[in-house]
Amino acid sequence: MNFDLSGFGPALAAGTLMTVQLALSALCLGLVLGLLGAFAKTSPYKPLQWLGGTYSTLVRGVPELLWVLLIYFGTVGLMRGLAELLGVESLELSPFAAGVIALGLCFGAYATEVFRGAILAIPKGHREAGQALGLSKGRILWRVVMPQMWRIALPGLGNLFMILMKDTALVSVIGLNELMRRSQIAVTASKEPFTFYMVAAFIYLGLTIIAMIGLHFLEKRASRGFKRSEA
Repeated sequence: MNFDLSGFGPALAAGTLMTVQLALSALCLGLVLGLLGAFAKTSPYKPLQWLGGTYSTLVRGVPELLWVLLIYFGTVGLMRGLAELLGVESLELSPFAAGVIALGLCFGAYATEVFRGAILAIPKGHREAGQALGLSKGRILWRVVMPQMWRIALPGLGNLFMILMKDTALVSVIGLNELMRRSQIAVTASKEPFTFYMVAAFIYLGLTIIAMIGLHFLEKRASRGFKRSEA
């Protein structure tokens, strides 16, 4: 394999940075949506249960690539009408913003089920103990439910983030200059597809390894004070 990057090294580095920014931004949005969806699905109120279940089922039932395309191209008319309302010449959703919304929406739908499972895994006696101590519902949620939910949900969320990191390549179809699109441009210019796609594969692998290391430390920190059962 020819390791001469033909001057495309800085472009690939910029694409890698864009990939990381996209993944982290979508992660933040997805965590918020996932928490809201999980609390809605575990709520005693039927409308909230229906809303959370509809969001989770609808989003998970459509491929991520379609969500990227639908959100990017489907907002053209909406943004045009908003521009007329605000009296500005043009208003459009950038590929980065569309990618964050689409990937965050998809991550949130899967995270909803992870958080929901974590909430249901917490013994009811823990909440009852908080009530017996006179804690408010808000403090029980913040001091009793959330720490345990976070610890239980972390492995599943870590797997979802690794998938999210690779799904950022889908946003290349709407013109975002992330790693995959930069690699495609380099391949077109150099006519060396194996070289640049292999470099991209190693970069994605490196990002995944870094994410795994970070997840390991987060799990270790979240498990402080809890005894792991030995096999």
